[in-house]
Amino acid sequence: MRVVTWNLWWRFGPWAERQKAIVAVLRELRPDVVGLQEVWADRGSGENLAAWLAGELGLHWTWAASNAPERWQRRIGDPTVDIGNAVLSRWPVLEQDVLRLPAPADLDDGRLALYTRLAAPGHPLPFFTTHLASPLHASAVRREQVTALAEFVAAHRDGTAFPPVVTGDFNASPDSDEVRLFGGLRTAPVVPGQVFFDAWEYADPAAPATTWGPANPYVHPGLGPGGRIDYIHVGGPAGPAGEGTVLGVRRAGDGPVDGVWPSDHAAVVADLASRHP
Repeated sequence: MRVVTWNLWWRFGPWAERQKAIVAVLRELRPDVVGLQEVWADRGSGENLAAWLAGELGLHWTWAASNAPERWQRRIGDPTVDIGNAVLSRWPVLEQDVLRLPAPADLDDGRLALYTRLAAPGHPLPFFTTHLASPLHASAVRREQVTALAEFVAAHRDGTAFPPVVTGDFNASPDSDEVRLFGGLRTAPVVPGQVFFDAWEYADPAAPATTWGPANPYVHPGLGPGGRIDYIHVGGPAGPAGEGTVLGVRRAGDGPVDGVWPSDHAAVVADLASRHP
């Protein structure tokens, strides 16, 4: 099972050209499941980026819109363009739910977590994608958000032998308090007994790991050196037949396509053991 997570940089920059680059990368990857953040939907035209990508790739899709997109809309000067998270899937979406992530009023820009249960072969897959607060100083806010996220996962993970898969832009490095708290392996987990493996721990140690940083022309160099802030987390332990075991992981979309960088983030791609036919 090939899983991808990717922050698509909403409607910033040369978005129409980037859209073509995004679909080209995903078409080459041939993913089974994709968690997307910063996905746009245009209320004026009725277009939705997730719907368009799903149509181009022959996948099922669902999305959840932020209910507080005003700060994003002011940045591009268009109140008709919404932002949210989306899931693309080779298999039908059996159910879904949305969690509005907690944040203080001065930092609240409507971030959320999207849960889907997917009709994967063998066992349904509990799949999540999220986008945490981005300010550099907001570690305490992100700790509250991962606490809510872990409880949200716990409420939706049962009834299948496949461990939950949680994807997203955590806006935090692997050694941060919030990522360690969510994983529950290097500190006490939020939900007793619930732990997650960071898929990148299975990567080639020599492989480039940065998913957001100034090597990408869309990233302002004044925001720091960047790092690995995009994740595929897999619940542990693996299923009874090894479902969810990480077989390999790497970056994708980490350079220009026909002269255009697809996003300000690189994608993360993980291959997981499953009962895929």
